[in-house]
Amino acid sequence: MGLVINKTYFTKKDSIVRQIWGKADTILFIFAGTAAEFALNKAVDWLYYTGRLPKDPLGRLFSTVNYAKVIVFAEEKAAFQAIDQMNKIHAKIEKNRGFKIPEWAYRDVLFMLIDYSIRAFEALERKLTLKEKEEVLSVFLKVGHGMKIGGLPKDFEGWKQQRKIQLQENFEYSEFTKDLFLQYKKHLGVARYRLLLEAQILMAPKRVKELLNFREHSVLITVIPLYRLSGSFKIDYILKELILPKDYKNDIKALDH
Repeated sequence: MGLVINKTYFTKKDSIVRQIWGKADTILFIFAGTAAEFALNKAVDWLYYTGRLPKDPLGRLFSTVNYAKVIVFAEEKAAFQAIDQMNKIHAKIEKNRGFKIPEWAYRDVLFMLIDYSIRAFEALERKLTLKEKEEVLSVFLKVGHGMKIGGLPKDFEGWKQQRKIQLQENFEYSEFTKDLFLQYKKHLGVARYRLLLEAQILMAPKRVKELLNFREHSVLITVIPLYRLSGSFKIDYILKELILPKDYKNDIKALDH
């Protein structure tokens, strides 16, 4: 008989995080939410520093989301190697620029992924239980500890309090925000850009809506039940064809796990 090796994965096989990050639909909504927050973050100048974000904002955001997805589904050793690689990339950028990325900026991105993982799943599927939300938090805190980010919360209630403070203190509408939304429009085209905005209105916390002057409710609230139905009849891929630029269709296909 051959030797059976039990693999240890970064997230448990029955984890709600795998359900959230295993479907392109959910990840697209996470993508939409993060696109708004990246633009508002006071540390967005770090993303402009290399020039890659304004040149290819969709590709840059896809790479961030893809990194998170790879880590979620990887074996534990491979996941920590990916996190270590991320640390090296950031260290190189810091060395080239001559000073460090503020620790709160790392926390902001981590908290953003936690928040939109929950918001996207709840918008498209169902409400999560507190235990499931704590599972989402636990997985991303594991990423945060691997990145050696300090000041992380101990539990979900602590995260909610920190997230509330973070949204008040670390976000503003700036020239970078204005430029980045112009880049989104340029790369998506007018119709797809409107869809992005509607997804952001649906997903955004109150503070983000205020800063971006968004209305309270998205028209997608009436469309989502039809989208769920389209999935039941396996025609949701047609909608994705309409929604996404051709250049990113392969990226989207790769998101379904």
